[in-house]
Amino acid sequence: MELSNKEKAVALLNSFNTGDQTAIGYINPNKYIQHNLAVGDGLSGFGAIMKNAPEGGFKANVVRAYQDEEYVFIHTIYDFFGPKIGFDIFRFEEGLIVEHWDNLTAVTPANPSGHTQTDGPTKPESLNKTETNKALVKDFISAILMKGEMDKIGNFINEGAENYIQHNSVIADGLSGLGQALEGMAKEGIAMEYSTIHKVLGEGNFVLSVSEGKLGGIPTSYYDLFRVEDGKIVEHWDIVETILPEAERKNNNGKFNF
Repeated sequence: MELSNKEKAVALLNSFNTGDQTAIGYINPNKYIQHNLAVGDGLSGFGAIMKNAPEGGFKANVVRAYQDEEYVFIHTIYDFFGPKIGFDIFRFEEGLIVEHWDNLTAVTPANPSGHTQTDGPTKPESLNKTETNKALVKDFISAILMKGEMDKIGNFINEGAENYIQHNSVIADGLSGLGQALEGMAKEGIAMEYSTIHKVLGEGNFVLSVSEGKLGGIPTSYYDLFRVEDGKIVEHWDIVETILPEAERKNNNGKFNF
């Protein structure tokens, strides 16, 4: 039976654990565009990383996987040159992977509310509301994170810690936790800026946004995963990664370029 694109992408990551070479066949050998700026382009770039794996190889524990048309997006716990959390996006053409984007960050202790970077629900629901939920998340990022229209936040998130579960490693649950974190950053002179929304992907009530901006004045890539319930955002996971300077990049495909 033919695997779905989601199953192929998960199999590719699981091959880190098993060493099964079959999954490499899910990558188009003649067209594989790499957007991880620390990795060389094409299948050869992927192969070079695998050859430089430490003793025992890399490990991948897929926590969440979702599909939006030709895109698959995955939330994974890695042992990849040390413990890391990753969001990966794969684009398929005719059943083969032709493009890859990701954000990676180090594993951190549980946040002030006791949540880890990956725990929580995984199964997508309300599949018929995918486009509505994607529009909600896009409007939230535009109004709140880009324009700072905090008077509108009630349109997206309800009051009360129980109504907004936070997995960012330094932010507590609820709007109050978010407010306290932003206030603390402001006191330290650290501005969190979102300037461009590059992509919004979803399956049911799980929506991933890929945005560009600056954190403390440093060019930054923001991957935010939201869970939506009854027209409001109720849970959030994220990975924030500094964009590699041009002089250190191993490919010229750009961090985004969807």
